[in-house]
Amino acid sequence: MQNKVLLVTGGSQGIGAAVVKSAALQGWRVAFSYRSSTEAADALTAEVARSGGQALGFSADAASELATSALFAWLDQTFGRLDAVVTNAGITGPTASLETISSRILDDVLGINVRGVFLTVRESIKRMATDHGGQGGSITNLSSVAATLGGPNDWVHYAASKGAIDSFTIGAAKELAPRGIRVNAVRPGLIDTEIHAKAGLGDRLAKLGPSVPMGRIGTAQEVADAILWLMSDQASYVTGAIVPVSGGR
Repeated sequence: MQNKVLLVTGGSQGIGAAVVKSAALQGWRVAFSYRSSTEAADALTAEVARSGGQALGFSADAASELATSALFAWLDQTFGRLDAVVTNAGITGPTASLETISSRILDDVLGINVRGVFLTVRESIKRMATDHGGQGGSITNLSSVAATLGGPNDWVHYAASKGAIDSFTIGAAKELAPRGIRVNAVRPGLIDTEIHAKAGLGDRLAKLGPSVPMGRIGTAQEVADAILWLMSDQASYVTGAIVPVSGGR
């Protein structure tokens, strides 16, 4: 993977950070974006550097077209190429029933989780597609098992945004395969990250963990391992796949 460049959106924490660290250890040069967690981003960059890898962060709101354009301009100037993308940036928003979901919640969740993926992939195509002079590559989107469960009484808005990512992955895979780009997704289940606490549900994993067929919650590293396989040459004939990493949930 020497000289190959990976971009991870929302890469400073959780699954994104696990991907950044694992990819850097494999020899990828890693760029990652983050919205506001500057301290976590700096700590991640330093940790990767201590391990002998390279990872650099850039502050950008995934839902913003201007910020996404700035991110890719920085990527061009700093790394000069792009070989793989992981669209990890995403939020759940607060829990809400259908009749209490506000327009602000919808704007925030759909803006980052759906619009943000479209914007990132659009810019990535311009750099990776063979008809744009690129070398091809791979895109891995972050879905969620919520897309299949629906998120009733809690996160219907989040589940709907991830259902959109499933559809987007299938369509983008078919459109971009002739242009040298593979597009896949992973569908995590209950994963031990800070996203639950941020939504005010710090005890959610402990409550739901026993209901998982495998009897436990997953780790960010287990999701990262699936993503790195989808990025690798070992998955060279895999596109349009949505891989569950959910312990059977």
